[in-house]
Amino acid sequence: MMKFLFMLSVALMSMTVNAKTVVVLGDSISAGYGIDVNAGWVSLLEKKLNENGAHHSVHNESISGDTTAGGLARLNHALDFKPNIFILELGANDGLRGFQPTLIKNNLTQIIQRAQQAGAKVVLLSMKIPPNYGERYVTLFYTIYPQLAKEFNTGYVPFIMEDVALTKDMMQADGLHPNEKGQPVIMNKVLAEVLPLLK
Repeated sequence: MMKFLFMLSVALMSMTVNAKTVVVLGDSISAGYGIDVNAGWVSLLEKKLNENGAHHSVHNESISGDTTAGGLARLNHALDFKPNIFILELGANDGLRGFQPTLIKNNLTQIIQRAQQAGAKVVLLSMKIPPNYGERYVTLFYTIYPQLAKEFNTGYVPFIMEDVALTKDMMQADGLHPNEKGQPVIMNKVLAEVLPLLK
């Protein structure tokens, strides 16, 4: 019995030692806009990561309507959690407002650099925007993400709303935000990038 308890305590200690801290810095897509936050992809990710008895913690530092500048301003607080993995999902609101792509890229660059300097592995989530400002703007916007992922060797998820945005029963009535049906699809895309970083 004593041997069993010892082995159990060692196993629990090992799980605690190997536990990772994940921080998500994002906008409404990650904040769970319009749905129960517990059904959002960030909450689903935490449940998935811990379903086998692990003790990974996921801190959701996402705010609806936030921009890359807003995320940069809040970065110190997000890094206070000392994340091992830092998931960055920002830029869509900048694009919807027609902000200069160079400004968006510069803000994202600073966030990535500071997160990496703090010891975190970064996963960059890409977004797309409607062609309100013309195809050239859309192209400049969308190419920001793969460029940064390559430059800083981050994890990368191309357009996290793929397979969701054009599926009517996965979207809310506003046509911009995923409903609860769309959340597992997004979560699985992110999970594929996060799992290798837990090792």
